[in-house]
Amino acid sequence: MPFPHPILITGIGRDGQAGQALARELAARGARLLVVDRDEAQARARADEVRALGGAAEAYAADLSDPAGVDALAASVRRDAGEALSAVVHAAGGFGMSGPVAESDLASWDRMLAINLTTAYLTTRAFLPLLRPARGAMIYFASAAVLPGASGPRMSAYAAAKAGVLALMHAVAEEERAAGVRANALAPTAIRTAANLADMGENPRYVTREDLARVVAWLCGEESRAVTGQVIGL
Repeated sequence: MPFPHPILITGIGRDGQAGQALARELAARGARLLVVDRDEAQARARADEVRALGGAAEAYAADLSDPAGVDALAASVRRDAGEALSAVVHAAGGFGMSGPVAESDLASWDRMLAINLTTAYLTTRAFLPLLRPARGAMIYFASAAVLPGASGPRMSAYAAAKAGVLALMHAVAEEERAAGVRANALAPTAIRTAANLADMGENPRYVTREDLARVVAWLCGEESRAVTGQVIGL
């Protein structure tokens, strides 16, 4: 059995977004999915999709920037799925321009850190205890904007949040090594989603949702057992 325990995916998202492809790919490989979104209807729609394709999925709604909400989610997952997860794929987050630093406002900064970094921290803290029994995988989403040599004018808040996600990933990789839990991050360029196509058109260099999903599935599986603390650019 490729995934002996469920896989949790956060930020499962709307139709046409990356989370949809992640769910399809992992379900096709036999994973039982626990899909999480702030919007309960979106989470249920993605779970229904997976089941319609012959997979297994359960839906949860939670505000991952709220500590109490994440604790309640973890309690629900323990109740429904037991005390072990094969992987946690933290795809929740979002992008926003904050403008030049000198002209930016604190609200933009706070929002980018909340939806990208705080959600990653709270999700990690809540679900690491469920990854340890399975020697599971924690997978984060950063951005090509924070890779060495990249620049992020007018989006400093987003870049700072994603840089923080990488720092969190590296800490988890080191701290959990003895427990057999591995942590890695993807740093994609723009992902070819419905929303990005509507906003940016065909001109950017996109990574497809399907390519992204295949890399995530590999990181969740036993084939990547020796890989931890790595940032994979796409």
